[in-house]
Amino acid sequence: MTEYGRGPGSEPWHPEDPLYGDQGWGGQQSAHGQNQYGGGQQPYPQDPYAQQSHPQQQDPYAQQDPYAQQQQQFPDSYAQQQPNQPQQPAYGVPQDPYAQQQPQQPQYDNGGWDTGQQSAGMPYDPQAPADPYDGGQPGYGETPDHYGTPEAYPPPQPPGRRQAVPEQPPAQSPDWDPEVQPEETHPFFTGADDGGDKDDEYDDDPRESRRGGRGGNERRGKGKKKSRSGCACLVVSLVLVGGLGGVGYLGYSYWQDKFGAAPDYTGTGTGDVEVEIAKGALGYDIGNILKQKGVVKSVDAFVAAQNDNPKGKSIQAGVYLLHEKMSAAEAVKMMLDPKSQNLLIIPEGSRNVAVYALVDKKLGLKKGTTKGIATSQESGLGLPDWASNGKDIKDPLEGFLYPAAYPVTKETKPEALLKKMVSRANEEYDKLDLEGTAKKYNLDGPWQVLTVASLVQAEGLTHDDFRKMAEVVYNRLKPDNTVTNRKLEFDSAFNYLKNQSEIKIRSSEIRTNPDPYNTYYHAGLPPGPISNPGDEALRATLNPTGDGWMFFISLDGKKTQFTKTAAEHEKLNQKFKEQHDLG
Repeated sequence: MTEYGRGPGSEPWHPEDPLYGDQGWGGQQSAHGQNQYGGGQQPYPQDPYAQQSHPQQQDPYAQQDPYAQQQQQFPDSYAQQQPNQPQQPAYGVPQDPYAQQQPQQPQYDNGGWDTGQQSAGMPYDPQAPADPYDGGQPGYGETPDHYGTPEAYPPPQPPGRRQAVPEQPPAQSPDWDPEVQPEETHPFFTGADDGGDKDDEYDDDPRESRRGGRGGNERRGKGKKKSRSGCACLVVSLVLVGGLGGVGYLGYSYWQDKFGAAPDYTGTGTGDVEVEIAKGALGYDIGNILKQKGVVKSVDAFVAAQNDNPKGKSIQAGVYLLHEKMSAAEAVKMMLDPKSQNLLIIPEGSRNVAVYALVDKKLGLKKGTTKGIATSQESGLGLPDWASNGKDIKDPLEGFLYPAAYPVTKETKPEALLKKMVSRANEEYDKLDLEGTAKKYNLDGPWQVLTVASLVQAEGLTHDDFRKMAEVVYNRLKPDNTVTNRKLEFDSAFNYLKNQSEIKIRSSEIRTNPDPYNTYYHAGLPPGPISNPGDEALRATLNPTGDGWMFFISLDGKKTQFTKTAAEHEKLNQKFKEQHDLG
C-alpha cells in the first residue's frame, strides 16, 4: 500500500484521493514506468511555461492547493489521438507532488507487488463511487453530476479546447437587481489590494470573478479606485491634522490659563467711559464690569494688577470716569485717584441747602431745581416714621441727607439721588441705639438725638471735640442748670436760621432774635437738626465724656477750648472779644 492508501485490486481510487481520476484525458492508465504519451521510459517533464500557456483557464481551486502551480499542461495533439474517450469527470485535480520524485511508482495487481513487468493501463471505469457528501447513493450504473448546479463551473476541457470561463456574477440574494452596481468598499479601509499595481497577466485571471472582482481583460474602475484612494487619504489626513490641532489648542489654552499671562491692553487708553461700581463689589466683580465696558481686556489681568498694587484693595463703590482699552495696571491706578470718580460728595455737617446746590451743579440743573423737588416730594423719599414734621421745622429732610459719596451718571435724576441719601441715613441710623440714648438723656425720641448730633457736628472743630461737645449739650439741657438756665447758646443754630456761617455775631443781635432755632433766645433744643451729622458725631452723641464740661470757645477758629465753670469761660470770652473787636 502506498502513502495514498490505494488498496489491492482494480477498484478505482476513492474520489477523495488527491490522485483520483488522474489517468489522462484519454481515460487510460499508462503502464508502470512508461511515459503515458509514448516515446520512452522517461516521465513527461514539467512545462516551466505552464502558467503562461493558458492564462485564462486556471484551476479554480489553485488558491487552496499549494501545488497548483506544478500542474502539467498537455499538448493539444493528445486530445486528437483520443477522440472517442469520455471526458474526465473530475475537474482540475492537482498533480501528484511526488510524481517527479517517484517515477517508478509500483502499481497494485491482484493484491501483490509489481514484478517489474509492464502491464496494460487500467481502463477507466465510468462507474465512479457515489459522493459521500451527496446525502444518498446513486442508482446502478449512474454517475453523480458534479456540474449540474447553476453555481458550478462547466466541466473541464482538454487543454487544446479550453476557453475562458465567462465571468459569473456573485451569488446574490433573491432581491438582487443586476442593473444596480454593488456598493464598493474601498481597499484602503478593508485592507485588501485593489489590484491597481498588478501585472497584466493577472488581470485576466478568472479567479477574479469569484472574488467579486474583474474577469477576463476587463478593468473596471481602476482609475476611479485610485482617485478614491487619494480622497480617502486626504480626508483621513485632514481629520488627523484637525484632531492634533484641537488637542494642541486645548493644551495651549490650559497652559495659558495656568501659567500664561492674562490678556491685557497696553497704555492709558482713549476716550471716556463712565463705570459704576456697586457697593460690596470685589476684585472679580469690578473686573467683570470693566471688561463689559471695554476698559480692560480680561478680568484676570485686572485682578492681577489689583493684587500687585499695595492700595488695590481700597477701591470703593462709586462712579468712575475711565478710558477705553486701558492696561489693567493703569485702570487700577486711575480708580485709586479720587479725581477719576464721578461722585457727588456730601461733606459731614452740610446743611440741606448746600446739598441741593451741589446736586444742581453736578447734574447741570437750574438753580433751585433739587430744592423744589425735595419740598414737593418729601413724603415719597423714604423718611422714617419717627421723623418730625412740626410747624417750626424749616426742612423735614434736614439730617437725612447722609454725608457720603454718591455715584452720579449722566442719566441720574435729583429725586433718585435724594432717595439714595435718605436710604443711606436710615441704614446708618438703624445701626445706632437712638431710642436708648433718648431715654438715657431724657430726650424726646430719636429725632432729638439726631438734633443733638447735628449740633455736635456743627460746633466741633475736630473729631477730638465731639464727645466733649456732646457732654456740654447734655449738661446744659439738665433741669438743674442754673448757669445758662437750660439754654444752649450755640452760634451754629443762629447761623442755621440765618443761612450763614459767621463767627462774629454781636450779642445785641443774637439775644433778641425770637426764631425757634435761636438757642440764645429759647431754652432747650431747636425744632430739628441743623445739619447732616456724620458717623463720628453720631457715635459721640451716644457716648459723651463725663468730665463735667460746661463751656467751650475757639479763639482762633482752629482749636476749641473747654471749661467747666463760668469764671473760666468768661476769661476766654473777653480775649475773644478783644481779638475780634466785639463789644
